[in-house]
Amino acid sequence: MSATDPSEVVILAAADMPEKELRAASPRRRARPEGLVRSLLRNRKAFAGLIILAGFILLALLAPVIAPGDPSIITGQGAQAPSAEHLFGTTPKGQDVLALTLWGSRSSLLVGFVVGLAATAAALLVGLTSAFFGRAVDDGLSLITNVFLLLPGLPLLVILAAFLPPGLGTVMLVLTITGWAGGARVLRSQALSIRGKDFVAAAIVTGEKSLRIMFREILPNMASIVMITLLGVVIFGIGAQAGLEFLGLGDPSVVSWGTNLYWASNDGALMSGSWWAFVPSGAAIAFVAFALALINYGVDEVSNPRLRSARRRPFGTGTEVAR
Repeated sequence: MSATDPSEVVILAAADMPEKELRAASPRRRARPEGLVRSLLRNRKAFAGLIILAGFILLALLAPVIAPGDPSIITGQGAQAPSAEHLFGTTPKGQDVLALTLWGSRSSLLVGFVVGLAATAAALLVGLTSAFFGRAVDDGLSLITNVFLLLPGLPLLVILAAFLPPGLGTVMLVLTITGWAGGARVLRSQALSIRGKDFVAAAIVTGEKSLRIMFREILPNMASIVMITLLGVVIFGIGAQAGLEFLGLGDPSVVSWGTNLYWASNDGALMSGSWWAFVPSGAAIAFVAFALALINYGVDEVSNPRLRSARRRPFGTGTEVAR
């Protein structure tokens, strides 16, 4: 018995109970994602992060209206400081920095969110499958996950990006391949903990299909950790894309925050003191990462009762104080 999975003990014990008693004794506790969203909107940190992120998304959508035409076209003299004519100045080539920054947000945010969704979906599928089926499936998927975790991330990114054809699709593929494994390990641990609960055992005994149990019983109770994983991968995607493109491993014809930094470096903006050529794109990356980190912290604060109670206590005391 010592080698038996603890969740199997729960299932064996539950198998002897009538179905009505089993359902009454082990109610299904499904988390409501809409409740998490409402809690986030009431959390000051998460709300501030959402406002900042929404502002960047709005600017990206309005880029064709605010700066119509080709953002790479030369519109003035090179290396002009910010002025009424060019609010963010011009690059050493004479391109408008504001237009490049606005249009660059479209591809950078697109890559970040696509990579976040794809890598989180892969991590979630691997984590749920590994935790639910266990044994040989768990061993095999855990081995694959550990191999990807042991591979050095930056060299792997550089090698894949260098040998694949340049383009946004390549960047998304490379970042998804290198970004799913860390989330898979975290999600597997969470799913494994939930799998041992009584309501999951009740669903197994009553004959529910495996996919239904995984996605209707286990997954809703992982909403907060899935969102945290997603936000972390989005930050990774935006930062890693900018890093690859800054190294010249992206498509230089695509306007993004990373390519803006690449061309600013190639054109000697830093050496000539033209700080306005690279500061807007670098600041945009920093602010988006800051906004996602605020949302991430808000999710953690909302979903973790210990953090909520700690906010209501003065440091070093055990008594709660009113807000």
